[in-house]
Amino acid sequence: MENTITLTTKHLKLVADDSGILLHQQQDAALAYKGALYYDNQSCSAEFLLQQYLQSPCDADFYQHLSGRFWLAILGGRHHAFIVNDIMGIEPCYYTLQQGTLYISSHLKQLKRQPIALSLSKQAIYNYIYFHCIPAPTTIYQQVSKLEPAKAVYFDNPNKANSALLYSPDFVQQTGDQRLHSQCIEHIEQAVKQHTGDKVAAFLSGGLDSSTVAGMLAKQQTPAATFSVGFEAKGYDETPYAMITAKHFNTKHKVLYLKPEQAAEAFVKVAQYFDEPFGNSSAMAAYFCAQDAKAHGFETLLAGDGGDELFAGNSRYARQKVFEPYLKLPSPIQKLLKTIFHDSFLANIPGTQKAASYISQARTGLPLRLQTHNFINQLGAEAIFTSEFLTDIDLKQPEQQLVQRYTECKSQHPTDAMLFLDWKFTLADNDLVKVRKMCELANINVEFPLLEKHLVDFSCLVPADIKLPGNKLRDFYKQSCKGFLADETLAKEKQGFGLPFGVWLHENEQLKTLALTTLQAFKQRNIVNHSLIEQVIAAHQQQHTNYYGELIWLLVVLELWLQQDEVTTHA
Repeated sequence: MENTITLTTKHLKLVADDSGILLHQQQDAALAYKGALYYDNQSCSAEFLLQQYLQSPCDADFYQHLSGRFWLAILGGRHHAFIVNDIMGIEPCYYTLQQGTLYISSHLKQLKRQPIALSLSKQAIYNYIYFHCIPAPTTIYQQVSKLEPAKAVYFDNPNKANSALLYSPDFVQQTGDQRLHSQCIEHIEQAVKQHTGDKVAAFLSGGLDSSTVAGMLAKQQTPAATFSVGFEAKGYDETPYAMITAKHFNTKHKVLYLKPEQAAEAFVKVAQYFDEPFGNSSAMAAYFCAQDAKAHGFETLLAGDGGDELFAGNSRYARQKVFEPYLKLPSPIQKLLKTIFHDSFLANIPGTQKAASYISQARTGLPLRLQTHNFINQLGAEAIFTSEFLTDIDLKQPEQQLVQRYTECKSQHPTDAMLFLDWKFTLADNDLVKVRKMCELANINVEFPLLEKHLVDFSCLVPADIKLPGNKLRDFYKQSCKGFLADETLAKEKQGFGLPFGVWLHENEQLKTLALTTLQAFKQRNIVNHSLIEQVIAAHQQQHTNYYGELIWLLVVLELWLQQDEVTTHA
């Protein structure tokens, strides 16, 4: 097959199905990698990388020299096989070991072209409803896994895989360095400069991150080109803030106002393009924005993803601080308050229900407290899924994945641990998948300058209480960007490329018909209770348009993806 390469050693055979793979093989070892991989910040050959690996004392020592966006596979040396990707998981890597052959690709759909066994995973479908995506290492197929960011997988015998996290940085808790603000701007400028060139433009939502990237791009090329998506639905349109940044940096700015009719026409294409079911509704906006940039002749877009997860910009980080007063109380007093407000009739009285909820959330602890409003936690698994589907499902797996990642953080500070958690679950498993795949669908490259390793490393030198003093989100970052970003940009609240799907379901008959028809087809799979679908449709029409609109999106996307999987599997 085109783009397929094969490497063989005495222990194992590697089949990589990807474009742009670089490789080197010698008598007893072989190496292949995909992407932009640097050793000590320098470009290098596959032969050089293999020699450095074979001479290194351990995997972790070798990995600390690497940076960039890549997956890397090595046969021989310390292990029969060793595979790993970059620290943020920008370059995905799907893999399966079957009959002595290790199959690898950045694209799960390309692995399906290989002679491998594949069967859908019920557990992955459950995890999809929980997370709105399928976090690594699980995939939609039972036999295939995907790499977690910087977590190497190695085989010391042909039948068993082990793993080791190779990047878990130290988070500084105190600093006397007065140069951090200027260093922050310098690192960002350097990161953006690494990705500038001909036919490069930038996403611009008008938030801190995209505005910073756009501004840095404008320092490198005049005029810089920026692209936004707008909506006529009230509360969703952020283009006025994008225009503030565009005028501030004098960019050549384009705005595409997305109509529900356009979303309806592209719905099936977008849902089915992902390698796995993917439920982030803002994918639609990302696709049309990328398509618009491509139509204007650009080949690469710079995305601002990552700033919130490096410098504490998500509101959930600040919200967790409200539970600290309770958690600092002596244990006997905590138990007394729980007995009075949570374990008594007061828990059901309107005036004290909030106190009971507060105590319940505080005692839940992090990171599971972050999932309080999760659909499954709110409604209950039994209320969502059929009893037949729940057979053999590990209901605790999503929570175990969250706890494992949270506790892998070296810092005991809750903010640091939440950031580290989000590097995987918010970025690698969700936002980066969304932007990367939608740009791919639009046939345009995308880069993530804020996720360059030197900038990630730098962010760990800024103590959590400086990043987020009290409830001041992104305070350090905003202070660093004073005088560079417009004052209005520094003062605005985070929004992003949200999609008014719930609102459009009310207003657009084409979209409504598509959703309802697809939901009726989904019923036949007996994954969720039939009554749930009717309840969700009714609740969406009568109340909570956005909340239940998101659940409808999840189910419709899942059904559309499963339909195309059936077609391609039997083709």
